[in-house]
Amino acid sequence: MTTLQTGGLGLGIDAGGTQTRWALADQQGHIVADGVVAGLSALQMASETGRAILQATLLALRDAVLAHGQPQRVVAGLTGFGGEDGVLKQMLAGLLGLLPEDITLGNDIEIAYLASFAPGEGYLVYAGTGSIAAWIDEYGEFHRAGGRGVLLDDGGGGYWIAREALRQIWRAEDEKPGSWRASPMAIAVFEQIGGSDWDVTRQFMYGQDRGAIGQLALAVAASAAHDASALAILQRAGQELARLALALTQRHGARPVVLAGRAAQLHPAIAAAMRAALPESVMMEQKIARSHETAARLAASHGLKT
Repeated sequence: MTTLQTGGLGLGIDAGGTQTRWALADQQGHIVADGVVAGLSALQMASETGRAILQATLLALRDAVLAHGQPQRVVAGLTGFGGEDGVLKQMLAGLLGLLPEDITLGNDIEIAYLASFAPGEGYLVYAGTGSIAAWIDEYGEFHRAGGRGVLLDDGGGGYWIAREALRQIWRAEDEKPGSWRASPMAIAVFEQIGGSDWDVTRQFMYGQDRGAIGQLALAVAASAAHDASALAILQRAGQELARLALALTQRHGARPVVLAGRAAQLHPAIAAAMRAALPESVMMEQKIARSHETAARLAASHGLKT
């Protein structure tokens, strides 16, 4: 039987393209409950279909959270968030029985940064469905490199890895039809999308959302031990992530670097290639991000204000 928590709980939300993680924290900073629902993005607000999907995800989030306790404040980091928070705040407030002023919305990377560094300390390179490097300076200003979206770049993220794999597979098919049967990477990718015909790939790439496409990176990583092409893609992903860190270093000076995000954890080759592409003098550490917990503690302590 679930025991309902009361008394100044903070709800933290870390919303990404493939999943949305949430946590409840008490005023002492203890995590009292957490969970996962489907991915969501602030970009879904741009279409009627997207808003319907977002609403359904938020309903599932509400049901999961309120089964454990009633939050008093919310701090949420959402992928694709650009600062227009009025409608989203109203939606969350209505669902959770709060006032809009009890909810702080921001970019998911801001919360991820604060899970790794105090402002001014270092650079976060985050590889999820997309990729970005971030630095919050000592004055609270957010600086970025990358994070322009999968249509423009996001090199080294899960979507990029998936796209690179499918590009190689279909270029090989152009040159030698049926060559996919000798490629462990192609076999793994086609198994995940449900077939080896071009129509299957076309429908998947142009019919699925970016989070679902990004999950194909799992198949690439799983085949890397037996497929040199897959391993090379992962190594290039690490080099792309190093480029982001170097861009911030060039602009703002040398600082420690943290690599985080689910795509960065796909295979050791990613972090190894990133480390090799950075100067030896740059301190680099890989961490498992717990951004939803950081957000929950900030909410419980009123650490962020609207």
